[in-house]
Amino acid sequence: MTLHVVTIETPALGDRSYLAHDGEAGVLIDPQRDLDRALAAAESARVRVTHVLETHIHNDYVTGGLALAEELGASYVVAAGEEVDFDRLPAVEGMRFQSGSLAITAMHTPGHTPYHLSYTAGIDGSEPQAVFTGGSMLYGSVGRTDLVGPELTESLTRDQYHSVRHLARVLPPGTQVFPTHGFGSFCSAVETTGTSSTIGDECRTNIAVRLDDEDVFVKTLMEGLAAYPRYYAHMAPLNRQGPGAADLTPPVPVDASELLRRIDAREWVVDLRDRTAFARRHVAGTISVELGDSFSTFLGWVIAWNTPLTLIADSPHQIAEAQRQLSRIGIDRLAGAATGGIGQLAGGLTASYPVGRFDDLYNGGDHDGRVILDVRRPDEWRAGHLSGAIHIPFWEIESRVGEIPAGEVWVYCASGFRASIAVSLLDRAGRRAVLIDDDWARAAELGLPLSYPERRGAP
Repeated sequence: MTLHVVTIETPALGDRSYLAHDGEAGVLIDPQRDLDRALAAAESARVRVTHVLETHIHNDYVTGGLALAEELGASYVVAAGEEVDFDRLPAVEGMRFQSGSLAITAMHTPGHTPYHLSYTAGIDGSEPQAVFTGGSMLYGSVGRTDLVGPELTESLTRDQYHSVRHLARVLPPGTQVFPTHGFGSFCSAVETTGTSSTIGDECRTNIAVRLDDEDVFVKTLMEGLAAYPRYYAHMAPLNRQGPGAADLTPPVPVDASELLRRIDAREWVVDLRDRTAFARRHVAGTISVELGDSFSTFLGWVIAWNTPLTLIADSPHQIAEAQRQLSRIGIDRLAGAATGGIGQLAGGLTASYPVGRFDDLYNGGDHDGRVILDVRRPDEWRAGHLSGAIHIPFWEIESRVGEIPAGEVWVYCASGFRASIAVSLLDRAGRRAVLIDDDWARAAELGLPLSYPERRGAP
């Protein structure tokens, strides 16, 4: 028998789930809520899933673990120390699970969460060939340690240091490492490197192994913890309740008159089209969140929890993709959806705003009294920003519009994506705004005046 690992990618959240099997039986690790992908992987491999394993209670997505276990008649394995509202197979350090010829062993690796588990996998009688590390050992990095609560961050950071070093010390160098986070997920404490690794590789590259001084590791890690999406606060409570499968039934169609009624009621009506197409012409009062790999993360970050949400798109396929992404973060039932031409949906009430680049912002070194607004995260702002700019993170724009000085507002972020959300909110609030749809690196390349608070030791 041979160990096979099938990776199930979720680029929209920067996460991976896994199917580990021997050709006949297997286990699923950290599955997402849209069950069809995991079920398809098992069906394609023609294996019987005996266990669904959670490495931890997730803070960045709603799990599909319980629903999958019920669908497949498999055992649902969750750490024994976790308080949950459902029956599960409680796992502790050293517990073994058998799936066909696969031997699975739980390892307590606290840090990302207090009861975090990693799972080794190998064929009976052999050394571990793989380890599924969740939010513990990532590629070159570790999972962040501040998601449970600020009072636990330092102690969890110290736990994380020892957990990763323990994995590196006790597992064979050739053991393949399979983390859940680290592919763009905000659950990573510092930037990850690569897309595959072994324990031997991590002994050379992982920050927790390379830094022999625990205090230096703790200081480095905690100083690098940046803002994370606001919707994270709702994920662990939902996961402790035992969420069901995602309901991907198409949302109720909304016609132009109902769309305008919802806009007048200040509900969130989100346009999924390309941000520059939105800028050229959109239904007045709608909000731009371009459909792509960043969609659910940034919409979930900016929208207030439980706000009624209606989507606009060019096609039902785009609505379905957005609905799938949103279900993974607990936005279950859309208030409705509309497709078709913008002119038809708008009933004549369309709007637009200009799009520029950093080249267009300054004329002879003067910005002509324009308001320059940086909507990036605070850590990005501190690392360097346009001189004279004001800073309001994109997720605070809706509640802080009144703080922005009078005048035309030129808005930038690192790429234009977050700035487009902010400009659409300003446009909805009646402010004149310009989207800077450009890469932040070009500001330095163009020689624009920059300020660097961190170099001056500013807070």
